[in-house]
Amino acid sequence: MTKRIFTSFAIEDERMRDLFVGQARAERVPYELVDMSVKEPWSDSWKTRCRTKIKGCDGVVVLVTKNLKQADGARWEIKCAKEEGVPIIGVCIGDATANDAPIELNGVRKITWTWVGIAGFVNGL
Repeated sequence: MTKRIFTSFAIEDERMRDLFVGQARAERVPYELVDMSVKEPWSDSWKTRCRTKIKGCDGVVVLVTKNLKQADGARWEIKCAKEEGVPIIGVCIGDATANDAPIELNGVRKITWTWVGIAGFVNGL
């Protein structure tokens, strides 16, 4: 059964997200990645649509980068996932470490980017 995974990231890291999604396709991972990228200020209607998408997913993968602490939309997505009880994992990308994660990811497991690690999260859902 294919699992739906919401992908949360800082919009400044859109290229990293694209790389992540592209590699997921190449690796033929057994899950579908979902995101709600927004390039304009987010609104209440965006929040409502985003919450619906998050609630419809089995888990959330947060791409942790040096930009994430300043990404209001991604930080809101993390809070929303917690409120909805959707499991979350932080995946450190590039030179980012767990120290680059915003406070919204406190108490959330963080790993370096490996498909084995991500598969472990997804398979545990």
